[in-house]
Amino acid sequence: MSILLSPEPQRPRLAVLGLDGLPLDLALELGHSLPNIGRLAKNAVTVRAEVPELSPVNWTSFFTGEGPERHGVFGFSHMDPQTYAMRITDSRDVRCPTLFDKLGEHGLVSRVVNLPNTYPTKPLKGMLISGFVSHELAGAVYPPFLAGRLAEENYLLEADTNRGASDLPYLLDELRHTLRSRLAALDILWPDLAWDLFIHVFTETDRLFHFFMDAVLHRDHPHHLECMRFLADWDHALGAFLTRYDALPGPKRLMVLADHGFTEIRTEVCLNTWLKRQGHLVTNSLPADEWDARCIGPETTAFALDPGRIYLHDNRYSRGRVTAAERQALLETIRSSLEGLTLNGERVMEQVHEGKDLYPGADAAVLPDLVCQARPGYDLKAKFDRSEIFGLHGRTGTHTVDGAIFFDSEGTRPKRMRDVGRAILDHFNIADK
Repeated sequence: MSILLSPEPQRPRLAVLGLDGLPLDLALELGHSLPNIGRLAKNAVTVRAEVPELSPVNWTSFFTGEGPERHGVFGFSHMDPQTYAMRITDSRDVRCPTLFDKLGEHGLVSRVVNLPNTYPTKPLKGMLISGFVSHELAGAVYPPFLAGRLAEENYLLEADTNRGASDLPYLLDELRHTLRSRLAALDILWPDLAWDLFIHVFTETDRLFHFFMDAVLHRDHPHHLECMRFLADWDHALGAFLTRYDALPGPKRLMVLADHGFTEIRTEVCLNTWLKRQGHLVTNSLPADEWDARCIGPETTAFALDPGRIYLHDNRYSRGRVTAAERQALLETIRSSLEGLTLNGERVMEQVHEGKDLYPGADAAVLPDLVCQARPGYDLKAKFDRSEIFGLHGRTGTHTVDGAIFFDSEGTRPKRMRDVGRAILDHFNIADK
């Protein structure tokens, strides 16, 4: 007697291509000469970034399906409220389950390459190579054996933008190295098809645009052709990913997204310098560097953390003196003054949000009291060692809330980054709790 076996159900695989910092309008322009981004951009829409429009905030919103009020990541930096020491935000600050946790609970496998704010990596059902900020290969991979395999490929975690900011040939060499590294990772993690969700992030556009956005945008710039030659290499790398996707058996789905838009800088705006001039930030020592928040004195009533998060110096902090009775009047004074901040007669701020309204239900211990959203071209900073409010400091491109590219082969149109994560859960019929 023969037994008829039912065929295995086909996996409804979802491939996600991340293009850090790529605006749709520029993608459409590049698509006239670069075929792979042209293919993606012609049917793309835009998705709105979470505020603030930083990579760790937005990629975390993507890979959790939640906003900062739930996942707890509000910026690049975190300050110890007792010592005022600063550190870079990382995966240990993420306060809610990730997509990979939820898929794993349902027996589904994730493979992930170069996803920001996932360092140090945590166990998951699948494989993961973390992205910016990753400090060393051993902590950037799961499972651990991947470190040795990637080392054999001379895998580069991140381009050296410190030197590259003023040395375009060096930066482009570094970015080509990271492109080769990401494709090597793709060759390792993709081929056996033993996965349900595959996420692959290219961050090279963000790195290039921060320092040479002017060269990309203006054809008469002396470095324009060098940048375009690099973008042709980047487009070729996108083609390698798309070729693999095209060969993938169905059912399948492709999403393409950026975490924020990008535009040319008009000026940087240092909020801590502004707070000093308003008498709100009082320092008790010279800061050792731009991150040295230990200089905050007890007379301080407010300070800023990147890029536009303003915190009242209250009893959350060891030297804080702002009382509950003083809070609302102080908030209203700072907010009103910031909304009136101008440069050459032009308003700097699009909006100044109260943290409790922007992030309902967030933990008060980490909740910014005000969150500044600048108008396009104004790049907010929170340096402790700057003497001027306005100025240019080597960058020519900055993030925008609106304009990030988004494409879905099934045609969804999410409003903001957290909604992309929720669409992934919907794809796998996982309830968003």
